[in-house]
Amino acid sequence: MAKEEENYYGKHGEPRKFDPTFRGPIHNRQCTDVLCCVLFIVIILGYIVLGIVAWVHGDPRKVVYPTDSNGQFCGQQGTSNENKTILFYFNILKCASPIVLINLQCPTTQLCVSKCPDRFATYLDMQSAHRYNKSYWEYYKQFCKPGFNSPRKYLAQVLRDEDCPSMIVPSRPFLQRCFPDFTTKNGVLTVANKTTFKDGRNKLRNVTDLREAANGINHVLEAREVGMKIFEDYANSWYWILGGLFVAMVISLFFLLLLRFTAGILLWLIIIGVIGVIGYGIWHCYWEYRSLKGRPGADLTVSDIGFQTDFRVYLQLSQTWLAFMITLCIIEVIIILMLIFLRKRIRIAIALLKEGSKAIGHMMSTLFYPIITFILIAICISYWAVTAVFLASSGEPVYKVMAYQPTCIYANRTCDPDTFNTTDVTKKCPGAQCTFTFYGGESLYHKYIFILQICNIFVFLWLVNFVIALGQCTLAGAFASYYWAFRKPADIPACPLFSSFGRAIRYHTGSLAFGSLILAIVQIIRIILEYLDHKLKGAENKCAKFLLCCLKCCFWCLERFLKFLNRNAYIMIAIYGKNFCTSAREAFFLLMRNVVRVAVLDKVTDFLLFLGKLLIAGGVGVLAFFFFTHTIPIIEQESLTLNYYWVPLLTVIFGSYLIAHGFFSVYAMCVDTLFLCFCEDLERNDGSPAKPYFMSAGLHRILGKKELTPKKSMG
Repeated sequence: MAKEEENYYGKHGEPRKFDPTFRGPIHNRQCTDVLCCVLFIVIILGYIVLGIVAWVHGDPRKVVYPTDSNGQFCGQQGTSNENKTILFYFNILKCASPIVLINLQCPTTQLCVSKCPDRFATYLDMQSAHRYNKSYWEYYKQFCKPGFNSPRKYLAQVLRDEDCPSMIVPSRPFLQRCFPDFTTKNGVLTVANKTTFKDGRNKLRNVTDLREAANGINHVLEAREVGMKIFEDYANSWYWILGGLFVAMVISLFFLLLLRFTAGILLWLIIIGVIGVIGYGIWHCYWEYRSLKGRPGADLTVSDIGFQTDFRVYLQLSQTWLAFMITLCIIEVIIILMLIFLRKRIRIAIALLKEGSKAIGHMMSTLFYPIITFILIAICISYWAVTAVFLASSGEPVYKVMAYQPTCIYANRTCDPDTFNTTDVTKKCPGAQCTFTFYGGESLYHKYIFILQICNIFVFLWLVNFVIALGQCTLAGAFASYYWAFRKPADIPACPLFSSFGRAIRYHTGSLAFGSLILAIVQIIRIILEYLDHKLKGAENKCAKFLLCCLKCCFWCLERFLKFLNRNAYIMIAIYGKNFCTSAREAFFLLMRNVVRVAVLDKVTDFLLFLGKLLIAGGVGVLAFFFFTHTIPIIEQESLTLNYYWVPLLTVIFGSYLIAHGFFSVYAMCVDTLFLCFCEDLERNDGSPAKPYFMSAGLHRILGKKELTPKKSMG
C-alpha cells in the first residue's frame, strides 16, 4: 500500500483529513447516548424501589430460622419457641433426602424442640415403661405437640392425630435441624453404636433404612467438620494471611515502579523466574515421587482410597506426585515453545511496556484506581445479595394438605390450619394434615417474585459492567492525555485521572451504560442457558442437549468478543467523545486495519503480564508454603499449628494473584490505550514537520517506521 494511503486511510476507506489542532482527548464535548442515559437512571431508580419493596415484604428470618408445621420460627424471641431453636421431624423415614428436609417439604409433622433425642425409643415402649416410671413420659413428651399429655392414648389415634412421633432416634442438630447421628465403625453404619432399631410398630429394622431418608448425611456432616476446621484455621491465621497479601501488594507496586527503568530486564527475569519456579516444582514432585516409590501403601491409587476429608492422605500416594509432575512438565513445555516462537515479538512488547511504564510514572494515581472499582463492585454485590435474600423471604405462610395416600384428591391443595379439622378432608383422606410448606402469596407481587429475581440479577450485571466500563474509560482518557501530549511531560494536563473521570461521568454515562447493557443481555442469556442445561441433565433428548451446547458456546464467544470490542470502544470514547456505536465502529475498523499488530503486540503483552502475575502469586505462595509448613527453621517458632495448611496457603496465593491482577489491569489498559493511539497516530500523521508523530522516538524506531524529525524531548 502506498504511503499516502497508509497514513490517511479513513474508517470506511475515505481519506482521513489531518487536524492540526488535534491534541488528544477532546475537552469540548457533548452528552452522548442520552436516551440510554435516561433509561439507565430510570432503571437504577426502579432498582432502588425494588429493594425497598423487597425489604418491606421480606423477612430474612425465614431463611435463617427453620419453621415448624404451624409456620412459626424456631428460636424466635417473644414466642413459645424462644428456647426451642431446633426443628424435629416426627417420622424422618418419610423424608426422601436432606434436600427435602432443608427445603421444609418433608411430608411429616415438624416441631420446634430445645434439643434433639439422644436415645432410641418408641411410643409403645414408652407406654409400657410409663406404668412403672413416669420419667419415660416426661422425656418423650418434649417431642410431642405442646399441650398433649395423654400417654395412654392408643398408638393408632396418636398417629392419626400426629400428636407424638411413633419413634425417636439419637440425633444431633445440623442446620438447626435434628438429623440421625450416623457414625461408621469398621465400615459399618451405626446410630448410637447400634445397627438395628425398632420402628413405631415395634418392627426391627436396620439402621441402613434411615440412610434412604437421610441420603448423603454422612458426607454433609463430614463436610461440616471440614468446614469447622477451615474456619478454625482462618481464625488462627488471618493476620498472617493479611501479612502475605500486604507483601503481595508491595511487591506488585514495586514491580510496576521498576518497569519504568528496567522493563526489559525485569520481563526477561519474569520469564526465567516462571520457568525456574515450575522447574523447581517438577524437581520437588519427582523427589516426592521417588521417595514414596516402594513404600508400603504409597502405590495405592486415588480411586482405591476414595474421597477423604483429610487431603494430606493424598500426598502420601506416589500417584498424586506423579500427576503433579506430569502437569507441571506440560505447562513448562508449552511456555518454552511459546517463548521460542515469539522471541522477536517479545522485544516489541517490551518496548510498548516501557512506554506504558513512563505513562504510569507520570500518573501514579492510576495505580490505585482499581480500589475505587473494587469498592463500587462490592456495593453492587452487597445490594444484589441483600435484595435477593429479601425477595426469597417474601410472602406469608402457605399451608398445603399433606396426604400419605396417593389417591387423595386433596393432596397438595392449599388449606387453612384453623379450619382444617372441620372440613371433610380428614374423613376422605385419613391421616392428612394441613402443613406449612413455604412462604408465598396470591398477590401480584408474590406471583412474580421469580421474575423480580431475574430482574435483580440482570440489573446487577448491568451495574457491574457499567462500573468496569467506567474504570476502563477513565484510565483510557488519562493515558490518552499522556500519548497526545506533544511535549512530554510538559503538555500533560493537570490531574488527568480526575479530569478523565469527570468527562466520563458528565458526558458519556449513556454510552458506557449502552455498552454495559449489551454485555449484560448476553450474560443473562448465558445464565438462562446454564439453567436450562442443568434442568436437561437427566433428559434423553440428545438433539436438545447438542443445540443447547452449541448455543452456550456461541454466546460465550459473543461475550468474549463484546468485551474486547467494548474495551476499545471506551478508549475511542475517551479520546474523541463520540457515541458508543460510532466509537465501536471506528475502533473495530482501526483494529482490523492493524490486525497483525493487534494479534502480536496485544496478546504477547497480555501473556507477559500474566507471567508477572503468576510470578508474584507463585513467589508469595512459595514463601507462604515454607512458613505454614514449618520448613524455614528461623520462623518455625512463629508458625502455627493448623488443621489444613493449604487453607491459608491457597488464600494467600489466590489473594496475591487478585492483587497483582488489580495493579496489572491498569498496566494492560495503559498498553491497549497507547497501542490504539499509536495506530491512530500513524493514520493521522506522517512524521513530517507539518504532521509530526506524537509517539516517542524509541517506540517509533522499534516499530519499524522512519526516524522522527527532531522535535520534542521525551520524558
